Amino acid sequence: MTPARTRIAALTGVAALLAGSASALSGIALSDPASAQPDPGTLSLQEDAAPDIPVEAVVAHLDELQSIADANGGNRSTGQRGYEASVDYVQAQLDAAGFVTEVQSFSTRAGTSYNLIADWPGGDTTSTVMMGGHLDSVDEGPGINDNGTGSAAILTTALAFAEANPAPANHVRFGFWGAEELGLLGSTHYVDSLSATQVDDLAAYFNFDMLGSPNPGYFVYDDDANGTALRDSLTALYDEAGIESDHIDVDGRSDHAAFMQRDIPTAGTFSGAEGQMTSAQAAKWGGQAGSAFDPCYHAACDDIDNVDTAALDLNTDLIADTLWAWADHDFDGGPTSVH
Repeated sequence: MTPARTRIAALTGVAALLAGSASALSGIALSDPASAQPDPGTLSLQEDAAPDIPVEAVVAHLDELQSIADANGGNRSTGQRGYEASVDYVQAQLDAAGFVTEVQSFSTRAGTSYNLIADWPGGDTTSTVMMGGHLDSVDEGPGINDNGTGSAAILTTALAFAEANPAPANHVRFGFWGAEELGLLGSTHYVDSLSATQVDDLAAYFNFDMLGSPNPGYFVYDDDANGTALRDSLTALYDEAGIESDHIDVDGRSDHAAFMQRDIPTAGTFSGAEGQMTSAQAAKWGGQAGSAFDPCYHAACDDIDNVDTAALDLNTDLIADTLWAWADHDFDGGPTSVH
């Protein structure tokens, strides 16, 4: 998550989406991603609930990101080889699974950075559901919680989605953003590169930035009036897991901001950064009141040992349930269910 000094102000939308039904917890657009190979399967997501994503698979990707940082000066920041190697690693995983990927380059004050965009073939491209999070770290450390956890959870869910070989009603796209830590530059570049038609085709954007803070909170973004239905679906998943989440106005501090400014409905989840957990939050989440959610936020100690795997496990399953539900959501006629 980018620091407060580089916040982007939010512009509110005017229309609310119809809410999608959710199951219990268990760059630039390609020219024609719907016709790309391989052909999608015939399994309807409505016939099969989201799988339980093993947290061990997510941690395996985090181990790779840690190894990349260790081999490249201790970080994965924009302009450094560690970030390029992170993009290469994630792209190779997605390419092997059958996604159509594109690397989008852009300039920053720290050098060239890259967005990685991955499309699953098929689905209605005029009704695209997108999930994303930033892949870069700060210069000071490997960025395993911020935002290796979001990146690894999205990647693991995308690979599970590909393994199911589904034929979703809506087109599905993932974004791994560069230079978020320099001021949301990658996601802003991506959205600014879209035509008006491509913006209209984006029906929903979900952002996942920090999912395994060691003193974890369970927050749902509440800073986009146009994303109320998305927010409520995430809240419902926490409710079904027995967790009373908190809504939070993140003040445009993460990569949903550029989407929100173009009236694309957005929402996301967040496990907390430098802020301190209150006594009320500690009582309901079992954490440490008066301590930071992540005491290693933007520090060298944000490494593989700086992750609460229980929170990461729950949040990864939340991503999977969200993907399975919204990939088949009927944006025109009302909600559909994965069951």
